[in-house]
Amino acid sequence: MENRTNITGHTLIEMGFRSGKWFKEALSHINENQLEGDALKKYLEQFKSPDPIDLHKNAVPFSINIKAENELEETNVNSVVETMKTLMKTPTLVNGSIMPDACPTGGNGTIPVGGVAVAKNAIHPGMHSADICCSVMLTDFGKAEPKDVLDAAHSITHFGPGGRDRNTQFRFPMDLLAEIEANYFLNDQKCISAARSHLGTQGDGNHFLFIGKSKNTGNTMMVTHHGSRGFGANLYRKGMKVAERFRKELSPKTLKQNAWIPFDTEEGKQYWEALQIIRKWTKKNHEVLHDATLEKLGIEKENRFWNEHNFVFKEGDLFYHAKGATPLDPKFMPDITGPRLIPLNMSEPVLIVEGKTTNNNLGFAPHGAGRNVSRTQHRKSKTGTFQEIFNKETKGLDIRFFSNEIDITELPSAYKNAETVRNQMEEFGLGKVIDEVLPYGCIMAGDWQKNAPWKKRRRR
Repeated sequence: MENRTNITGHTLIEMGFRSGKWFKEALSHINENQLEGDALKKYLEQFKSPDPIDLHKNAVPFSINIKAENELEETNVNSVVETMKTLMKTPTLVNGSIMPDACPTGGNGTIPVGGVAVAKNAIHPGMHSADICCSVMLTDFGKAEPKDVLDAAHSITHFGPGGRDRNTQFRFPMDLLAEIEANYFLNDQKCISAARSHLGTQGDGNHFLFIGKSKNTGNTMMVTHHGSRGFGANLYRKGMKVAERFRKELSPKTLKQNAWIPFDTEEGKQYWEALQIIRKWTKKNHEVLHDATLEKLGIEKENRFWNEHNFVFKEGDLFYHAKGATPLDPKFMPDITGPRLIPLNMSEPVLIVEGKTTNNNLGFAPHGAGRNVSRTQHRKSKTGTFQEIFNKETKGLDIRFFSNEIDITELPSAYKNAETVRNQMEEFGLGKVIDEVLPYGCIMAGDWQKNAPWKKRRRR
């Protein structure tokens, strides 16, 4: 019998298959065994791409726990609802909710800040964003003087870009390093280097170190707000690449920012594990700053609790993506340490809350006050010098910028009205306030870019 012509990759593409790593091995097997006809079709069945998963025809219904009180808020709420409607057409999503602090954070279809999206058997890296596990921690310093605590913390903390140099790094936990090295997504030099040098750093933007007094006890409290820094950002970038690979194969019509990693794959399980390691690291990132401040003052803590907001929470086969939403339900916090924390702005109390899960809150509360306008719009809307604006908005408070440069986009007027957020929390059943940390002062990064080396060079 005469040998038939070898089958090539072009033949497979003409038969409707997408080029892939499997071509080489498959072609070798086909040609060695001279498969053709039904035998060839049967063998190739295993390599058929599944039919593309279409978007939901209509947006999956979601709860709206926000309402506009003025024209500016009307624009913001409409934008949030529109982006959420597009988001909720993503094929994996089964439920959703938006909080009173909601504001858009990207193009139409991008999860807004203050958004919760519930997916079945899927993790969407774009829905927790680069600042994975952004979180808040509170330590009770008893009757210590607020200024003493703020001064001690100021001498220890680190804001701005990059990490700590070798001389000021905190000791890294070896058990955590072992977990990092055992994870496919985290075990590389860039990740490990960031994990080491960024421990005990707070970054920039809306991250802060806040000192105040408990309304109930009069005790001095320290509250920090920051996330997983470069360590988490590295995981986010890798996760988005893997999710994009799955998106092209499974659901090309899904928006790139809403790509997902199926949980029932090896990548899905490894990514979920990586998220839990990032969570442990971030909690430690808060703890080292709080513990070093206690140690400097020779004080034992009276209490401590924390919670995250930019994260993914799992219940059975459902994955709750909370972009700037605080978990109320204890089932979302394996190490629940106490009530939850909701900061508003530097001149307002940090709220200490607890609450029940309802159909409209899905087990979540807001994470703060949110914004009605972008930083740029806010900056343009202000008149007077930065110092004048600062003096007016921070009167009676000890407000410090780590870079010694005022960032007016972090002053109270940059945020939504705190009273409105509190009223809507009550109206929509989004957590009950059980105590408040009344403000004494806080530290933020400030406008560290103003005197950045590259800007100095440009000015010269």
